[in-house]
Amino acid sequence: MTGAGDAQWTGLVTVGETLGLLVAEDVGPLSLARGMRLSMGGAESNVAIGVARLGVPATWIGRLGRDPVGDLVERHLLAERVRALVRRDDAPTALMLRERRTGGSSHVSYYRHGSAGSHLCPDDLPEGVIEGAGVLHLTGITPALGPGPAATVREAVRRARAAGVPVSVDLNFRSRLWDAATAGVVFRELAAGADMLFAGDDEARIALGIDDPDAATPAELATALAELGPSEVVVKRGRHGATARIEGAVIDVPAVPVTAVDAVGAGDAFVAGYLASRLTGRDIHERLSTAAVTGAFAVTVPGDWEACPRPHELTLLTSGETVHR
Repeated sequence: MTGAGDAQWTGLVTVGETLGLLVAEDVGPLSLARGMRLSMGGAESNVAIGVARLGVPATWIGRLGRDPVGDLVERHLLAERVRALVRRDDAPTALMLRERRTGGSSHVSYYRHGSAGSHLCPDDLPEGVIEGAGVLHLTGITPALGPGPAATVREAVRRARAAGVPVSVDLNFRSRLWDAATAGVVFRELAAGADMLFAGDDEARIALGIDDPDAATPAELATALAELGPSEVVVKRGRHGATARIEGAVIDVPAVPVTAVDAVGAGDAFVAGYLASRLTGRDIHERLSTAAVTGAFAVTVPGDWEACPRPHELTLLTSGETVHR
């Protein structure tokens, strides 16, 4: 495995699959696009980049193919000062194609079956890395990739809890990987092992087995999720903000108003802002307000992680000031 080293590396540690990303440059059917932009994306690495941009050490653990897309992913992570602990695999790095069908919507096609990331296994977790973390962050995507990735997530949680490392989980339901009933069982298991839990309101209902979208308010969803185990729960509600239940208190977080260009990655940026603030000792309200700002930044430009802000930029969306560097 490359990039491990022996140095102590506190901060965020995350585990998952990162994919190559091809985005159509034109709005309209993919078959008529005149060009594609090559980048990368993945919920866990998006969060790692967002945390690193805010000046907090971040480590991503995963598998990549022995291919140019794997090289691109590792290079991007290095450029963003994310420590990548990578095992190269004979299988290809996964890909996703994003079609910008209209100005305000997109459609994603995944090519991840049998990918390098789907071969992730517990042996890919280097000794001492999770145990030395400030926070371990996981998502509900990785267990859906197969038995090996699911076992890796369970082992990561076990090691974190044994070492007293706080565990963060973002449920991140992906309907193309599994159905809601199957995901719900795993989501409840993840919630039981988490200290911090993030979910969209639809993902919260999946975890709680609620079919009726009007059956519970965001505050009720956050409270019910907290009863599964986590002490900090945030229900992300997009342009409606977020509702958190932390240490018994329910807090509504308004969204920061911006003109949305690309909504992909907003939830990951929100989580990154929250975790970076927590890792630097900020109080509950500062964590949530920073998360709202970083989530808003994410939608202002195309891309999954490209708009994640740096500390000196956090006031730009609310003050209109010019930042002098």
